[in-house]
Amino acid sequence: MNPKIILIHPPIAKPSEPPAGIAKLAGCLKANGVNYRVIDANLEGILYLIQNTAQNNTATDRWTLRAVKNLQRNLAALRNIATYSNKSTYQRAVSDVNRLLNLAGKARGVDMSLADYHDSNLTPVKSSDLICAAEKYQDNPFYPYFETRLTDALKEGPEFIGFSLNYLSQALCTFAMIGFIKHVNPRQKIILGGSLVTSWAALGVSIDKFRGHVDEMIAGAGEQKLLELLEINDGRTNYPPDYKEFSVNQYFTPGFILPYSGSRGCYWHNCAFCPEKSEENPYLPLPVFQALEELQVLTRQTNPSLIHLLDNAISPALLKALAQETLSVPWYGFTRVTKHLADDDFCLALKKSGCVMLKLGIESGDEAVLDSLNKGIDLPTASAVLKSLKKAGIATYCYFLFGTPPETKASAMKTLDFAIEHHDCIDFLNLAIFNLPAGSIEAKSLETQDFYEGDLSLYKNFQHPQGWHRPVVRNFLEKTFKKHPAIAPIAQRMPEFFTSNHAPFFVLNKAY
Repeated sequence: MNPKIILIHPPIAKPSEPPAGIAKLAGCLKANGVNYRVIDANLEGILYLIQNTAQNNTATDRWTLRAVKNLQRNLAALRNIATYSNKSTYQRAVSDVNRLLNLAGKARGVDMSLADYHDSNLTPVKSSDLICAAEKYQDNPFYPYFETRLTDALKEGPEFIGFSLNYLSQALCTFAMIGFIKHVNPRQKIILGGSLVTSWAALGVSIDKFRGHVDEMIAGAGEQKLLELLEINDGRTNYPPDYKEFSVNQYFTPGFILPYSGSRGCYWHNCAFCPEKSEENPYLPLPVFQALEELQVLTRQTNPSLIHLLDNAISPALLKALAQETLSVPWYGFTRVTKHLADDDFCLALKKSGCVMLKLGIESGDEAVLDSLNKGIDLPTASAVLKSLKKAGIATYCYFLFGTPPETKASAMKTLDFAIEHHDCIDFLNLAIFNLPAGSIEAKSLETQDFYEGDLSLYKNFQHPQGWHRPVVRNFLEKTFKKHPAIAPIAQRMPEFFTSNHAPFFVLNKAY
C-alpha cells in the first residue's frame, strides 16, 4: 500500500539518534491507521556523501588518504563502546569521518561538519536565500543523494511530504529538497514543521514567505494539525512515539539511543530572555505513570544502549518517579538545579535507577546575575548539587552562559572562580555566549541591532550596558577561562561534534 504521507528528517543534524519529533508524528499516524513512511535523510545523506567521497577521492594529502583508507574501520569504531574508553582513539575516528564530509561540502562551496552547515553564498536567516536554495537545488552537496532517494519516494505517490525543520543547519538542505520535489512534481503537497518553524511563526513569519514551495506550515506540536489535514477526527492528545522505522538505522553511536520526552515546554518558564516564554509555549507534562509506562514499552521495543530524556527540564515529579524505578538501560537528561538534587540519598537512588549523567544549567557564578535573570537557583544549592551528584557517581554536564545584559567581567570572573572551586565535580563544560532572542520582552529595554541581516533571524545584537560585548567575552573564554589549569582538562574532555550526545558513553566507560 502506498503511503499517505512521507516524513523527512533533513540534513544536517548530529547523526547520533533518531529524530524524536518525527517519531511522535509516526506514533500518531500509526495509532490512526495511516500508512506512512519515514526517511532519515540526515543519516542517509551523510553516509552517502562520506562513502562517495572515499570512493572518488583524488586528494593526496596524508589526512585525507588516512580518512579514506580507514572509513569503514572508523564508522565501526564510533559504533563500538570500547572506542569511548580512549579519547584519542575516538578523536581520530570522528575527525577522519568528518574530514570526508567536509570535503564533500567544499566541492560545492559549503563548509559542513557532522554537526553544522554553512554555505558561503546563502544564509538560512533570509527567506530569499531559502527560496534560492530551492530553485538551485542542484547546487546542494546532498543533491546526488536526494535526487535518487526522493525520486523513488515520489513514485509511491504520497499525498503529503512533510519536513521536520528544527535547526538552522537543516534549513538550506530542507529547501533544496523541497525545490527538487516541486520541480519533479509541482502538485506535490509539502508540509513544513519543526521547532525552527515554530520560532519563525512566533516572530510573525507566515507561509506567504514560502508560497509556491510550501503548502502547509505547522507551528508547535504537529499531531493534531496533521490529522486535520488527513481529515481524521481523533480526540486523543498524546501518542507514544514509534521508532520502528529508525531502530534498524546505523547511527554514529554504540547502540541505539532512545530519545524520549515526558513533557512539552518548560515547567519553570520564568527565566529572563527565555524563548519558551517569549514564544508563549505552554508547559504540557504527561502524567508521570504514563511517561514511565511508555518508557518501559519503548525500551522493550528498541533495546537501546542509552535513553536520552529530551525534556527542557525533567520535572521534580518525574525525577522522583525515576528514582523509584530502575530502568533496564542507562539514561541522561537536563534538569534544573533544585534542592532535592542536593540530597545524597536521592542522588544515589537516581544512580541506581540508571542515571549516568545530568545536564545542569548553572549559567553564572554570580548570584546577582542569577537573580537578575530570574533563574530561580542559588549558588549554595548548586554547590551542594554538584557534590551530591559526584558522591553518587552521576556525571555532570554543566552549562555556563556569558555576556548576558546583567553580567560584567567581574561577574564572569566569579563564574570562573565557581568552576575552579568545583572542578572535581564537573565532568563536562558547555560555555556559551548569550544570544538575545528577538522576540523577548526584555529586548525592548536594550539598544539592539540586527544580529544577522535577514528576515528570519531569531536573535538581535545589542549594546551591552557594561561594554561586555561578544568579542570581549569570546576572548575571555578562549584566553582566560579555558586556559586555567583546573578548567583546561574539563574543556578538552568534550567529545568533538557530538558533545553531550556522546558524553555518556565516556562516562559509562570511565574514560577519565
